Amino acid sequence: MSQSQNTVGTFAEPIFGRLLTAMVTPFADDGSVDETATAELALHLADRGHDGLVVCGTTGEYSTMTDEENERVFDIVKDAVGDRVKIIAGVGSNDTNHTLNLVKAADRVGVDGLLVVTPYYNKPTQAGLVGHFTEVARSSDTPVMLYDIPGRAGIPIAVDTYKVLAELPTVVAVKDAKADLGAASEVMAATDLQYYSGDDGLLLPWLSIGAVGHVGVTSHVAPEMFRDMLDAFIGGELAHAQQIHRDLVPVIRAAMGRVPGCVAAKEILKWQGALKSSAVRLPHVGPTDSEEAAMRADLAESALASTITQ
Repeated sequence: MSQSQNTVGTFAEPIFGRLLTAMVTPFADDGSVDETATAELALHLADRGHDGLVVCGTTGEYSTMTDEENERVFDIVKDAVGDRVKIIAGVGSNDTNHTLNLVKAADRVGVDGLLVVTPYYNKPTQAGLVGHFTEVARSSDTPVMLYDIPGRAGIPIAVDTYKVLAELPTVVAVKDAKADLGAASEVMAATDLQYYSGDDGLLLPWLSIGAVGHVGVTSHVAPEMFRDMLDAFIGGELAHAQQIHRDLVPVIRAAMGRVPGCVAAKEILKWQGALKSSAVRLPHVGPTDSEEAAMRADLAESALASTITQ
């Protein structure tokens, strides 16, 4: 898409909304998908200020789930929330054909968007990334959010690659978890891709350079704080947004700094009474006693202290 078409700004209405959470997939204690808990959690998040839910992404443990389980979770969440919030289906893989099969599953359900992560482990060239994302984008009319996370994938999406991919009509957004605000600024200046912060602690800096919203993990347990920060920034109340940013520091440390985000989010949701089980699938395991103690100490310093009941 040409620079002359660039009408996206911080205050524009983003295609997927502003506050999205990369939703965990609730499991029963035996490791099976808890369908009732999945629907209840989706409703819980929809009721607390969310504009969208990313389903079966990394935090949703999609890589340890079968394709049938992934499609079933897409369906459960869509049925639970209807049109109240946007549903973005995680369809990423390091195998393009596998990703295309997941796209078909997501389209059968009728989701609002596709989250497509950079292929991981096999480390393709930038030309390979263009080929992968192009195949996915051309396979469906559903809008695509690119997911750039070199810490997991091993490679970033380069600025020039973004410029090529932005020409694809269905590629509309980026979840950025590489924290290169300079590179993102180049992309924003040259394209109309809508940027979402993929780092919980960097939402405010991202907003300052033109990001439209956030795809978070900590927002499972503190959605009102993230919503308040977004609204304050958009409303020109920078000092208030800065204060919330600082107030979130111990919460983000608890949710992202002690154990993997999906593990921490499930534990804290259980402590808040929003989940019955915090079960995860191997290779993830629950926190050790010392990790749990550290998480609880973090939360005790925060505005969430009164929400922890277990």
